Amino acid sequence: MPFSRRVALAGVALLLTVQPALAAPAAKAKPAATKAAASAFTPSAAAIKAHMSFLADDLLEGRESGTRGYDIAANYVASQYAVMGVKPAGDNGSYLQQVPLTAFRSANEGGVSYTGADGKSGALIFGEDYLPSAQARQAETSITAPLVFVGYGIVAPERGRDDYAGLDVKGKIVVILNGAPTGLQTEIRAHYSNVNTKRVEAAKHGAIGVLTLPTTASEKTRPFARGVGNYQEWRMTWNDAQGVANVRGAGAPGLATLSLKGGAKLFAGAPVSLDSVLAAAETPEGLVKGFDLPTNVTIQLKTEIEQRRSSNVVGLIEGSDPKLKAQTIILSAHLDHLGIHGKDADKINNGALDNASGVATMLEVARGFKEAKTKPKRSIVLLAVTAEEKGLIGSDYFANNPTVAKAGIAADVNLDMPILLYDFQDVIAFGADRSSIGPAVARAAGRVGIGLSADPLPEEGLFTRSDHYRFVEQGVPSVFLMTGFKNGGEKGFKDFLATHYHKPNDDLNQPINYQAGARFALVNYQIARELADMPARPSWNKGDFFGNLFGKK
Repeated sequence: MPFSRRVALAGVALLLTVQPALAAPAAKAKPAATKAAASAFTPSAAAIKAHMSFLADDLLEGRESGTRGYDIAANYVASQYAVMGVKPAGDNGSYLQQVPLTAFRSANEGGVSYTGADGKSGALIFGEDYLPSAQARQAETSITAPLVFVGYGIVAPERGRDDYAGLDVKGKIVVILNGAPTGLQTEIRAHYSNVNTKRVEAAKHGAIGVLTLPTTASEKTRPFARGVGNYQEWRMTWNDAQGVANVRGAGAPGLATLSLKGGAKLFAGAPVSLDSVLAAAETPEGLVKGFDLPTNVTIQLKTEIEQRRSSNVVGLIEGSDPKLKAQTIILSAHLDHLGIHGKDADKINNGALDNASGVATMLEVARGFKEAKTKPKRSIVLLAVTAEEKGLIGSDYFANNPTVAKAGIAADVNLDMPILLYDFQDVIAFGADRSSIGPAVARAAGRVGIGLSADPLPEEGLFTRSDHYRFVEQGVPSVFLMTGFKNGGEKGFKDFLATHYHKPNDDLNQPINYQAGARFALVNYQIARELADMPARPSWNKGDFFGNLFGKK
């Protein structure tokens, strides 16, 4: 029997063994406030546990994209769709959308040499002054060019800001500060901090490469030294129909990351000292004027490149309204994790809470829709995506190459890393207040008795770091829920980030609260139900930053 069929049938068998548990009641929700709540299903803590137990098992070897372990996970999810009677919505009548990938990593330490204002030459030291950046499109790179410092490299017309104003960067390499000023609203700051945004802007202005320089604050948050040990980790991107690796701002690729020590060498003899630049960068507006650096650099890189393949898992629950069913509400969750690596005896990164918990939530929400007496008016797309850990690659591929009508994608509800270690009482709904999704989320949370809280970690830029953002970039209003900080949540969340996040001990030995998982499924079901049934299609709020930036796509 073919491997994929054996795994699929194994997944069906596993679910059938827990079918009695699917009917078991979860934690009691607070009394229903509306008829909609009264008709809602009761999520099963046992089902959440069953799905997580399979997906986070050592058998799957950490579910890294492009590996056998990930393929087992994908076939398992497909089998759950089949058991529920969800229609296939992948390629060629299957549940799987094939995602062609380019995997790439630095083949050696590279080299950065420079000639300063005094005519003297030198070389930056690997691991102390710089780390090389792998290139997805070419195995060997050699560039010699002058440097231009462009501050944060931000062009924000809505704020009257252009960090490139008065600078000629054509044919040159730009040095860009990491991050964005603290005075920007947290989600807008996350957008302008994004390396893709910066590279695209650099390419528009004619630059041929980017060097990234930390600020004083970013060096404290993510020290340069932390990256030395993993500079050769595999990165990924998706390939277009012609087999070309998708690289944003390809004309100005990232070439290297500098340390503060390395930056100081390249700023020697500059019209403004690096210390003055760094001080100005820490002000709320971070208005750092750019200037030519009296330095030419030669950068040489070697990259190892492989072609791989993975898959998204796509199912469709057809809507009941003759007109609205052409519109789809996406329920997304990333299925991949980090695979096998680490320094300890246990090297399997099981990813129990990142993101077996999110996939289990999606499957329970799907069951709610399938078993509901009143079917949703809009169609529901179930999307388990690959390569989130490699840069939101699977969701980006689907958002650009959807297997359903692109014009009909009305909203995305993203399920990523609910921290199910405590009885959460509130959630943070990233992106909700930017569109008509906001009131829908408030109504849904209210019915479940869940509070809504503001972003408690604005410095993390979470709005741009999960799969919903790839839909935002296509103009689709989206929401991503995070379990909140009330009722011991702050300690639980921060302890997880400090001791388990992206480590092998994010496994099933944690004190996982599966009743909290059922509660998380319920609030997400209510949100998706609101969006599926509301008369008007979800829309951006008038004047919203992201609606203005992406909403016309």
